[in-house]
Amino acid sequence: ITAWDAGWNVSNAIQGMFVLGLPYAVLHGGYLGLLLIIVTAVVCCYTGNILIECLYEINPAGEKIRSTYVDVAAFCWGKHLGGYLVNAAQLIELVMTCVLYVVVSGNLMLNSFPHGPIGEAGWYVSVLACLVLFPCMFLRHLRAVSRLSMGCSVAQIVVLGITIIYCVTKIDTWAWGEITFSVDMRQFPVSIGVIVFSYTSQIFLPSLEGSMENRGEFRSMLSWSYVASCVTKATFALVCFLTWSKDTKDVVTDNLPPTLRALINVLLVVKALLSYPLPYYQAIEVMEQEVFKGATAQSSCPSCYSASGDLQIWALVLRGGLVLGTLLMGVFIPHFALLMGLTGSLTGTSLAFLFPCAFHIQIKWNEMRWREVALDAFIFISGCLCGITGIYFSIVGLYDVYNPTEL
Repeated sequence: ITAWDAGWNVSNAIQGMFVLGLPYAVLHGGYLGLLLIIVTAVVCCYTGNILIECLYEINPAGEKIRSTYVDVAAFCWGKHLGGYLVNAAQLIELVMTCVLYVVVSGNLMLNSFPHGPIGEAGWYVSVLACLVLFPCMFLRHLRAVSRLSMGCSVAQIVVLGITIIYCVTKIDTWAWGEITFSVDMRQFPVSIGVIVFSYTSQIFLPSLEGSMENRGEFRSMLSWSYVASCVTKATFALVCFLTWSKDTKDVVTDNLPPTLRALINVLLVVKALLSYPLPYYQAIEVMEQEVFKGATAQSSCPSCYSASGDLQIWALVLRGGLVLGTLLMGVFIPHFALLMGLTGSLTGTSLAFLFPCAFHIQIKWNEMRWREVALDAFIFISGCLCGITGIYFSIVGLYDVYNPTEL
């Protein structure tokens, strides 16, 4: 693929549905939230580049030794620790992405039609499961999924454009005085996870870099992709917060007037449903490649495919169980911002901050200057602190939601 193609894919990965939660981060972080949106973009771009550097330790034959994130982890920490740890983080990230698509779709439909004949759980079951999700269990390749990417991106651009235009029409009422330097220490750590999750693309970068026609263009491609994303996210978050200030909701399109909100939210639900198959397919692929390899010396689990290449019946049941599991999680934990913050704090910080820096220091130690080592160490320590606090306050937030009388 060309650098433009690669940049488009990176932009799709970090400009998705989850940008809708960024005004919520400004609500609880003020100017610090905006600064964090910019800093996180810079750090994620840097860790993406050093992760690719870790692929390029050249052996005596002059060949590339590693080609995937898991290969780097296995080299540094061994297959049983490093490989399984990164695979587990990737699987959790992908499954929780599926859950978040379910959650945001149910929330959007309920808020668009609050007086409809069915409640929130009804929207999940009838709209999501019956129409889109369960057919995903029959996916065998990415061809069908990839064809939806352009439509999803167009829908995203339309939604962001309409929302920003509406906000600009309210410029006379923008609440500049509501954005401050003060931080809500109980809610802001959750917002950090929201921001980190919205920028995580490290899972896809090794395979994306390996498919480029000119790999030398990877660094500039990644930089421009993150610059464009950062400008879009910071502008969107600021404009939306200024429009609704303290009334900003965790899914910001829910603040729009009823008629416009219904139109935009239905469009977003279509985008979310069309986006679901990609992380679902990748989660299935991780499970099939790393767990269900067939009865070999490396795995005691049977293969998901028969000798003729058809999916086994039990494999279809497993795939259906994964769909049902994401659906049930969405039904019973319908809290978009808290779930997004928890996932970003747990797997987002690990995949985007901790692992790349740790692997870079270990592999490139003899080639690094002390300033580079110090930078990697600083990002690693900061990532640990942000991740731990984000996980704690996300769990506390979920506990408070389900135990309101004990606040």
